[in-house]
Amino acid sequence: MEWRLAGAAEQGRAIAAGELDPVEQVEAYLSAADASENIYARMTAQRARDEAMAAHQRAKSGRRYGALDGVALSWKDLVDTAGVGTEAGSRLLKGRVPEADAEALRVATLGGAVCLGKTHMTELAFSGLGVNPMTATPGNIHDPALAPGGSSSGAALSVSRGLAAAAIGSDTGGSVRVPAAWNDLVGLKTTHGRLSLQGIVPLCRRFDTLGPITRNVEDAAHVLALLEGRPVPDLRETSLRGKRLLVLEGLAFDQAREAPVQAFEAAVARLENAGAIIERRGLSMVEAAVGLSGVLFSPEAYGEWKHEIEAAPDKMYPVILERFRTGRDVLASDYLAAWHALEGYRAEYLEQTAQYDAVLVPTAPILPPNTQKLLTDRSYFETENLLALRNTRIANVLGLCALTLPTGTASCGLSLLGAPMSEDRLLRLGMAAESALV
Repeated sequence: MEWRLAGAAEQGRAIAAGELDPVEQVEAYLSAADASENIYARMTAQRARDEAMAAHQRAKSGRRYGALDGVALSWKDLVDTAGVGTEAGSRLLKGRVPEADAEALRVATLGGAVCLGKTHMTELAFSGLGVNPMTATPGNIHDPALAPGGSSSGAALSVSRGLAAAAIGSDTGGSVRVPAAWNDLVGLKTTHGRLSLQGIVPLCRRFDTLGPITRNVEDAAHVLALLEGRPVPDLRETSLRGKRLLVLEGLAFDQAREAPVQAFEAAVARLENAGAIIERRGLSMVEAAVGLSGVLFSPEAYGEWKHEIEAAPDKMYPVILERFRTGRDVLASDYLAAWHALEGYRAEYLEQTAQYDAVLVPTAPILPPNTQKLLTDRSYFETENLLALRNTRIANVLGLCALTLPTGTASCGLSLLGAPMSEDRLLRLGMAAESALV
């Protein structure tokens, strides 16, 4: 068996059974990563070898720390790693070396996870396309000429290309789910505040979240539990029968391309055939909430980075630079008013969707665009970026958790949106949906 292409939970079980040696597996990953381009920004080879050896010894003596003890993960290059550069895909942070691990990495390490290295990403995580001419742009799993999705671009490709068992990314407006969907993977956007952001290079602190990109839903549940230092939730005997699912009409389908919509509708039909009760309607507060994005995200992002940006604007890709600068002139009164309105929309949304087990949308309304065209046509970059993040941003602005699943059509994902802090319930539902979509 080619263990590099196996899921994280499956590898964990094989390590426990003595069928897989963490040391040999790490060497296989390191060798494959050396032969690949534009996935890892930096490897943590010695750390990985040391952690794998310790996991090997624990497995031999029957003292494994948990289900993923000895399993090798990649980490997006905004997660601090002690003594190793963490530059968030930006030349502005070149040479930045943190002294301590981020809290999420510290907890995962205590659970026995092996840290392989840091993956490439969009500059400061502020684009959903995954294109970064200032550092590196990974190629989409289906066609290297296509955008990988971002900002957790290298994270997704490290999994899809067999360079890590699972990846840790971040999601502020869709940065876990878009690359997961475009590379036929599972991506979990956690509720804001569920996972510690200590030691995470910020973009918008009131929206930033961490989350796993994995081969399947079981792995997403295992990685979330690892990051929280708790047992894996019960995923047994899941079913869609009698589950009420709402297809969110309106905004999620506006300007959507034919292929993602067809893939989504075919997937919904399979969920219905598996016993789910499907309803369809629009929710006016969703469009209103997403319409506040420009007043909420850009001012916070620019406020976070304005000093570094304006000290060396030539170190940034112009399109991303201007995206930050759109927040420069937003009035504080408008920003505060937007947050006040958003709190009302969030409460209204939860009231209107309380009777549903999940809300369904196409993860992205577009397919991965051509990278070269994005780099040569600025207006195309801007319009495609906004569309790429339009559907995923629904969960971010409304403070939800969300899970994207492959539909079986290349680069087309289906997302299930759940209430805040309902990740375990959403993952159980996702297990049932995954079975129906295979």
